[in-house]
Amino acid sequence: MPVGFVTLREEPVTLTTELPGRTAAFETSEVRPQVNGLVRARLFTEGDFVRQGQPLYRIDPAPYEAQVASARAALARARAGIASNAALARRYGELVKLNAISRQEYENALTASNQAQADVAAQNAALRTAQIDLARTTVTAPISGRIGRSTFTTGALVSAAQAEPLATIQRLDPVYVDIQQSSADLLRLREQIVAGSLSRGGGAARVRLRLETGSVYPQEGMLRFADVTVDPATGSQTIRALFTNPNGLLLPGMFVRAELVEGVQGRAILVPQRAVTRDERGRATVMVIGRGDRAEPRVIQTNRTQGANWIVTGGVLPGDRVIVEGAMMLRPGMPVRGRPWSDKPAATAPAPAGQAK
Repeated sequence: MPVGFVTLREEPVTLTTELPGRTAAFETSEVRPQVNGLVRARLFTEGDFVRQGQPLYRIDPAPYEAQVASARAALARARAGIASNAALARRYGELVKLNAISRQEYENALTASNQAQADVAAQNAALRTAQIDLARTTVTAPISGRIGRSTFTTGALVSAAQAEPLATIQRLDPVYVDIQQSSADLLRLREQIVAGSLSRGGGAARVRLRLETGSVYPQEGMLRFADVTVDPATGSQTIRALFTNPNGLLLPGMFVRAELVEGVQGRAILVPQRAVTRDERGRATVMVIGRGDRAEPRVIQTNRTQGANWIVTGGVLPGDRVIVEGAMMLRPGMPVRGRPWSDKPAATAPAPAGQAK
């Protein structure tokens, strides 16, 4: 019986896993008013890219301009009181030396002079507060990014204590992808790394994305961290990856599938999946070419797939010839004539020159 076989050998294999995830903005900032008043103007177009410090809304400044003017007047009045109180304190200082006035009157004048200086400092602070409130009537962008829809229009009354933001800005380049992985799988990987059967290669932090349409995202991402807390409801941990997003293809909240490079298994034995069958007890079995070129069944142990192959942990050894093609017609002990098998299609030989097609 002619059969096709592959000769097993140990080779390093990069282990990957595909997990669901959601995209999230790199930075998110809710634009909120810090003063009360009526919105006089909206200074941006919804959906545009805005830069940090760019004016977005203008709140009616008239009440705050009046507060600034009042604070300036109070400051001027306090400064005017300094000169007269300081002069009185100096005169009383000379008179108390001559015993022309009582010591109590001098101390009262000195206290009044110090209070006048303190009033100037307090009015300076009040003026600064009024100026800050006036500046806040122009609401600016706290970060650079893409701004969403405006929840308030011109003429709306807003307050510093309101719960709803005026708009939301999101920075979309780069973006995060939050991936959920079973804590048991992460624990198994750590145990394998500690045992030495798995190593973290130089590309262990790489992540590839598959979008909802089935296409592969052209940019590779990098793992940032794994959450230190396991969700008790799902038994999973959140892994966060960072991707560049220069064209804005990834938007917050999109569902994606992430392919993570877990590590490198240095001495793995791969068996094509098409060579593996199940016996009546559900065990994975293969046919190998044994002694005397006869078919010999083997029960194998596998732990996971990698591409079109099973990663085999027992039952076969390096150098064994596993039958891939023609095994369905074999019975144990049948003589076979083997030839190397390849999953690549054979190239068609060109026709000799002059031969009719």
